[in-house]
Amino acid sequence: MTPPAPSTAGPVGLVLGSHMPPKDIVPMARWAEELGFGELWFSEDCFFSGGIAGSAAALAATTRLPLGLGIVSAATRHPAILAMELATLDVLFPGRIYGGIGHGVPAWLDQMGLMPPKALSALRQCVTAVRRLLDGEELTETGHFHFDEIALTHPAATRVPLYTGVVNERGLRLSGEIADGTVLSTLSSPAYVRWARDGVDDGARRGGRTEPHRLVTYALFSVDTDAAVAKDAVRESIAFYLAAMPDNALSEIYGIRDELAALLAEGGVEHLAKNMPDSWVEDLAVAGEPDECAEKLRRLLDAGSDSVGLWLFPAADAHQIAELTARDVLSRL
Repeated sequence: MTPPAPSTAGPVGLVLGSHMPPKDIVPMARWAEELGFGELWFSEDCFFSGGIAGSAAALAATTRLPLGLGIVSAATRHPAILAMELATLDVLFPGRIYGGIGHGVPAWLDQMGLMPPKALSALRQCVTAVRRLLDGEELTETGHFHFDEIALTHPAATRVPLYTGVVNERGLRLSGEIADGTVLSTLSSPAYVRWARDGVDDGARRGGRTEPHRLVTYALFSVDTDAAVAKDAVRESIAFYLAAMPDNALSEIYGIRDELAALLAEGGVEHLAKNMPDSWVEDLAVAGEPDECAEKLRRLLDAGSDSVGLWLFPAADAHQIAELTARDVLSRL
């Protein structure tokens, strides 16, 4: 298949992992580069595809695209091990890896008995420790994590940007204070993006940071010449992620928290997928015909996103959807 001419729409990336079978990671990374997407992101949701292994494979399969590891949980890897992994990727692929650290979905952490008693404190220590280790420091400290004269034998070759994946107000302020960027979750409405940008900016001011802070917004994405087909393709995934994180700022800012709780109480995820209002599909995903998708991407960018990472649905048709996106959506931005 001959790719169309690369798009010049830099602020749109392609998300690998999670919803994508591992066997498709390498061919999709190559295809994204050929099509002209601006960057790659690798989402590590439990218990789908491993973020470190998948990121290494995608970086090795491409030549220029940066890749963000977004997001690994601060609770599932010790910061020293995470720093070691990121440094190795940066030595192998200098300047092409972004680190991304978040809490992790509480329900999944509870399945492993790993939910920290003070999640925000654990995230702060993890991000700052990874930063210092990547920069070549030796650490001896305690807290949620313990370090005893730990230093990397092979520090990073470049300064690896560190992002956080956070949702609520306190986390966004912390991200602005300690991180280089923030990854906003799928289901982010334009109103939520504006609110999140304000929170990050507030944290940056409190922390005395003046350098640009990059905001990347993930979006469940489907495009088709038939808008109804595209929207049906994301409905079940919208329900899945709403059910995984029903009570947070995403639903509160959008104004659906009580209605969402009621739908889940009535019949769980399947009931939610069948009965959620169509407006939720319109506002919490980027799905529809090419013109409609381009307009929804513009809204997210205008709201304060520096980049939008697309989760392609249905995953079985990702190759064709990526091609249609590059040709008929990104060209409209």
